[in-house]
Amino acid sequence: TSKSDLILRDLDLLVEINRHNDFQVNITVTTMQARLAQLLESRAPRPDLRIQAAAEIARAGVPVAIFAMPVLPEITDSRRNLDAVARAASCAGAGHFAVQALFLMPSAQATFFPLLQQEFPELVERYRRLYARGAYLSAQYRTRIETLASELRRKYRLTGRLRPYSPEAFAPSPQMPLF
Repeated sequence: TSKSDLILRDLDLLVEINRHNDFQVNITVTTMQARLAQLLESRAPRPDLRIQAAAEIARAGVPVAIFAMPVLPEITDSRRNLDAVARAASCAGAGHFAVQALFLMPSAQATFFPLLQQEFPELVERYRRLYARGAYLSAQYRTRIETLASELRRKYRLTGRLRPYSPEAFAPSPQMPLF
């Protein structure tokens, strides 16, 4: 999984690995909005560059998935935002689209909350309430996000798995002797 278009430097290697292995490249894109992406992922390349990288990898015959992770409540969780990412994934030739709600351990809150205070001060108290009892959002919220993602996967035909495993991959093999 990568957040960078620099993965293209290894495209020949990725193609070779894919030729002989069960393999997929996952690229994280949380939003297609360049300004918002810059706020949230200041050191990562722009989303359009990551999508272009996904397209080049897919054209080379290597399976690609786009990961909209983490999904941030009231920041990147709108239907409009996730639809834009799924649409871009589809146009790039990705075979799969995945989401996961923000997981926020107390140690990560110490880093994330100051960013939230600076860029989204109106959301700080809401996030404190959402994460007061633990690092995970409610099952109801996670189900809502996954249901939306399922709809988008169907809409944009992003229903591929990582890659189906052949039964031979799990066939028993004889244990070699240790001595």
